[in-house]
Amino acid sequence: MASGKELCEGVEWRIRVVDGSSEVLVPPTGLARKVWLRTKGLISGLGMKVRMFLKQAWDMGANDPRKVIHCIKVGLALTIVSLVYFMRPLYDGVGGNAMWAIMTVVVVFEPTVGATLYKCLNRVCATCLAGFLAVGVHWIASQSGDRFEPFVVGASIFILASIATFSRFIPSVKSMFDYGAMIFILTFSIVAISGYRVDKLFDLAHQRISTIIIGTSLCILVIMLVCPIWSGQELHSLTVRNMDKLSDSLDGCVRLYFTNSNGEDDQKLQGYKCVLSSKASEESMANFARWEPSHGRFNFRHPWKQYLKTGASMRSCAYCIEALNSCINSENQAAESIKKHLSTSCLKVSSSSSSAIKELAESVKKMNKSPTIDLLVEEMNSALEELHNDLKYLSHLLNPSTTAENQISATGLVPFMEIIPVVTLASILTEISVRIEALVGSVEELVKESKMKDKIVAKEEKPEGTMKALQRV
Repeated sequence: MASGKELCEGVEWRIRVVDGSSEVLVPPTGLARKVWLRTKGLISGLGMKVRMFLKQAWDMGANDPRKVIHCIKVGLALTIVSLVYFMRPLYDGVGGNAMWAIMTVVVVFEPTVGATLYKCLNRVCATCLAGFLAVGVHWIASQSGDRFEPFVVGASIFILASIATFSRFIPSVKSMFDYGAMIFILTFSIVAISGYRVDKLFDLAHQRISTIIIGTSLCILVIMLVCPIWSGQELHSLTVRNMDKLSDSLDGCVRLYFTNSNGEDDQKLQGYKCVLSSKASEESMANFARWEPSHGRFNFRHPWKQYLKTGASMRSCAYCIEALNSCINSENQAAESIKKHLSTSCLKVSSSSSSAIKELAESVKKMNKSPTIDLLVEEMNSALEELHNDLKYLSHLLNPSTTAENQISATGLVPFMEIIPVVTLASILTEISVRIEALVGSVEELVKESKMKDKIVAKEEKPEGTMKALQRV
């Protein structure tokens, strides 16, 4: 008897008889067994996916606990606002529109204080304005008679909705009141149309405004009192982190090119990509930060727009580092002798540039002008001069024994082709140095404006303090 082999659904036995023929015997498998195996596979696969999902969720919460805190705050706000339904006096005061308070919490609650205030204030102002206008339009329509009432309501909805929609295309309105314009269109349309069928329109508008004020007030209290996350502080921290990443990427890329060391952290080398992709986040945070009250060392009129200019300067440097990274990964590389000749000056330029960016990060972090930044910029320019002198000396690296005829030949062109990659890298370093000087000016302007705003706020608060002291006397 020969040994068997496995089949996909069981074990196969092969029996050899005396006349040399063979017969395959397979144990019978019924429909129930097939169904069980498939069900078992589906359950085990589903269990594995659930396990992986829970692990990813746990890692995400452990890496950024603020996300977990935000979820808890949303649950807390919804639990409190649900009391409107359970408490009879509140429910009788707002009627069946109590659901709008819950919907308001779900819609306007955001992770940061600035984003929540932006939505809350826009929603309240837009709802009040739309409610008052809708009541006014209803009164005018009711005075025009039953025949013309639908036309008056329809025309008002068409005109006001069109104007509000067009305003959302205006950049200044879009950045500050885009959400409010959308809520205005929604509220005005609902209240104005409801007035045609609902007798007590004023009560409907009053209840809707009351529930929205309840929901937004609760959101503001929870977001500001329970572990607040400020958009201004997030923008400030993002700017400092991006400067550190920019510095590490610049120094790491140049060091990798000349030393060929594989010990460089790839995450640090690719840090400039975070700077390139942070424009949308910076604009959003700067917009929300303008809605926040004074917190920490940031006043209400802190120069948040200057952060956007600083971010633009950093991205201009990051584009150069991206080009620098392309030179490193290029197939055409310079000769080792040429790289060795320029390595000292290039490393010096990258090191001094990196140190200048790190010092700028410290300056932004402390919101004070660095006493050593001018010295670091001078060192960077000095290293850049040294690099330019080395580039001029490259002509002496060509073979002096070759004749003029050989220099014209194809063999004589090889040294020139080998010089091109390292000259390209040196020109990129020169451009980075120029853009770092622009970044220095942007950071100094940020610090200067911040100090000026602090002085203005201090002068405004000083008379109030004096008046209170006189009143006490």
